[in-house]
Amino acid sequence: MPNAEPAPNAPFFIVLNAGSGHSETELRRSTIEDVIRGAGRVCHLEVVEEPEHLQDIARNMAARAQEAGGILVAAGGDGTINTVAHEAVLAGCPFGVLPQGTFNYFGRTHGIPEDLAEAVYALLRARVEPVQIGVVNNKIFLVNASVGLYPRLLEEREHDKRQFGRSRIVAFFSAIKTALRPYRHLRIELELEGQVKRLRTTTLFVGNNRLQLEQVGMEGLTEAVEEGQLVALAPKPMGKLGLLALLVRGLFGKLGSGDVVAFAFKRMSVRTPRLYGRKRMKVATDGEVTKMPMPLEFRAVEGKLALLVPGRSRAATRPVAGETAVT
Repeated sequence: MPNAEPAPNAPFFIVLNAGSGHSETELRRSTIEDVIRGAGRVCHLEVVEEPEHLQDIARNMAARAQEAGGILVAAGGDGTINTVAHEAVLAGCPFGVLPQGTFNYFGRTHGIPEDLAEAVYALLRARVEPVQIGVVNNKIFLVNASVGLYPRLLEEREHDKRQFGRSRIVAFFSAIKTALRPYRHLRIELELEGQVKRLRTTTLFVGNNRLQLEQVGMEGLTEAVEEGQLVALAPKPMGKLGLLALLVRGLFGKLGSGDVVAFAFKRMSVRTPRLYGRKRMKVATDGEVTKMPMPLEFRAVEGKLALLVPGRSRAATRPVAGETAVT
């Protein structure tokens, strides 16, 4: 059962993204292991030194967690969390999160602390909650997926972060730089419930995260996500200055229906007109960019991910070492 509580002594199988440096990684590793082992629980931790090895390590750890009746845990940013969550869904094992990224939309939405030690303590007392995932073709996304200018923006942002460091300020100025460069509008055809809708836009953005939608100013559509749908946003055709102004309004939570075409859906097919002859397209899922074959099939899948969220559970029947139980 995807929402079954793990056993009180279930072992943790943790995939830790190495991040920005050896000393920082070792500090994160020791923090995680000290808290978990101090609580009398078993912890198996693998550090991902090279991004290209993340999926293989996550798949191996998911298989071990499933066999041992354990909990698969991702320690990293939204991209790392996405990859590990994908393997948790396939293996059918409970999934925990230790957010360590720049924005941490997924963790913040579910009340998971951004401080690492606090997040580990929360994991020890967590309860399982079935969580909706988005799927595009065979790839899941927890926060968002997109095509068009946004994947390009993400690639530029990763390049700039490697050069200038990981911060929200770097991310913002990287987005401005990308918006001011030459770009082509995307012509796409959307099929929803048998009806075809044609759009000309810079980006098709599909959201699966209440917090992110609220932060850009689309509060009116957050209820759709809570009710098992995804939300599509597509900026109306505009020039560079208009797109720049759109980015600024989104930053300050002032995006509105006048700026974008917006609608909720459970399933949608995306194609490009035949004259373009596109067979593959770049798609960003939770910050990770890959090429996918056309057409793109988006859908919402409710309750597929068994997420551990803060709150007392059967697994938290005894206090963590050094703490007093409170009834």
